[in-house]
This record gives sequence, C-alpha cells and structure tokens, in this order.
Amino acid sequence: MNLTLLAGSGYGKSYLAQCLIERNIENYDQVLILDYCDEFRGLCSPEYGPAPADHWIAGPRELESWGSEHYAALLRENPVLDLARHQDRVTNEEWREIAAAAIRGARSLEGSVLVVIDEAHFVAPQSGSFPDPIQQLVTTGRGAGVSAMWISQRPARLDEDVIGNATARFLGGFNSNNDFSKISGVVEYPVDVHKTNTGRVPGLPEDLHTPEGEPLAVRKETATNEDGDEWVTFSEWIYSDDGGTLARKASDEYSPACDHVGAEGKAIDVGV
Repeated sequence: MNLTLLAGSGYGKSYLAQCLIERNIENYDQVLILDYCDEFRGLCSPEYGPAPADHWIAGPRELESWGSEHYAALLRENPVLDLARHQDRVTNEEWREIAAAAIRGARSLEGSVLVVIDEAHFVAPQSGSFPDPIQQLVTTGRGAGVSAMWISQRPARLDEDVIGNATARFLGGFNSNNDFSKISGVVEYPVDVHKTNTGRVPGLPEDLHTPEGEPLAVRKETATNEDGDEWVTFSEWIYSDDGGTLARKASDEYSPACDHVGAEGKAIDVGV
C-alpha cells in the first residue's frame, strides 16, 4: 500500500501518524521511519511508553560514508528504526541522499517493509529531481513487498506521483488554497469537506457526515496553556482508498501506547 497522510500545518498529522505506526509494527518485518524533525522520538524512549523503536540520528558521517548496506545492517539489528535527520548539520538536499540510501537498504531486506516518510515534500519535492530509490518507492514499492506512508503538510510541494500513486489516503483540513487545489483532483467526494472555516458541505455522502449526522467540513479543536502554547486536542480526517472505502475518522478513535513527543502490497492497518 502507498498511503498519504496530508493536512495543513498544526492539524495533528504526527499524532495520527504515530498511532498508525504503532498499529503496524507487528504487521511488518521491518519499519523504517524517516524522521525529518525528530517528531517520533516518543516511540524510542521508555520515558514515554513501551519504546518499540530504536533511534539513530543521521548526520555528516552517515552522509559521507554510509551506503545502502549500512542501513540494511542497521535495520537487521533494529527492525523498528526511527532514523532522524541531524537538524543542524544536514540540509534538505543532503537528507534526500540519506533517505535514498536508507530506502535502498530497506528494500534489499527479505520480508515485508513499511517506510514512513515524514515531511515528505522535502524527500520527494514537486520542483526538482530526487534520487532513484525514492522514485522507485513511489512507483514500484508495492510490487517489491514494500509499503510507504507519506506524511506532508504541504501537498502543493509534494511530487505528483506520490499523490497520484497513493492507493489510500487520510486527508485533513487545509489552510492553503494551493494545497487544497492539489488534493482536489484525487478524491471522488465533495472536496470542500477539507476546507478549513467551512460549515455545511452540500452533497457530502452520509458515510462522511459527523457522528451527529451533519454534513460538515472536518473539524479540529485546540487547547492553550497559560504560556500561550497551543496544541491540537482533536482533529477529523477523511479516509478513502481505491477499494471504495470512505470513512470519517476522529483522532480520539486512536490511542497510542507511547506519548507523542515534539513535534498493493502488504496493507497498512488504518483502523477503518
């Protein structure tokens, strides 16, 4: 499966992504998380839960001297691996090179593999080229027994092939007209359900109505502490796939075992 998980900034993408990663750890022989902003370190530390993943920060040493065989060996020793970008010393272009080597290494292993690509618009950007292993994951991963979860807050900057080749998708709310326009061509239901600050959506299928039976656009709720810090406490998503499944899902239907910290092949269990 190629799954896209797309929504505007501050919508709760990484929380839902972590829930989906946890649901699928037991379903795959290897799980590789390409963690652009170190969003998923809660999966790695007993401080935050059962710590099913191991953590590795990729920096200049890995960029200069590691090839796909190094990442394959790392995954053999650590079958659930959160590979984080060194945020001070690795540029976006360098991260693409690291991601490509890690993806090639993951695909060389026997058994089923799930690759999670956070901030995917930096790994497979719409403007400019990216390495062949990333392109192959977009177009041929399923046939090779590899599934991919592409997470992005900027679908307008994400390569067309990633969006077009997705066999399933979780879409939330969008603030940018460019991002909204990018996803409007890939769904077969009224796309206005993804517009933020929209009320009722004419023609919305009953499967996508709220639990109260209302044809409303997806919603989110936030909380603010005394310091003015805001975080998402609830968000709604529309799930659809090539098999015709449509569902409105809420973030509170998922409960991760680990605290969320910071920031055609084998199916990905999406709880639908």
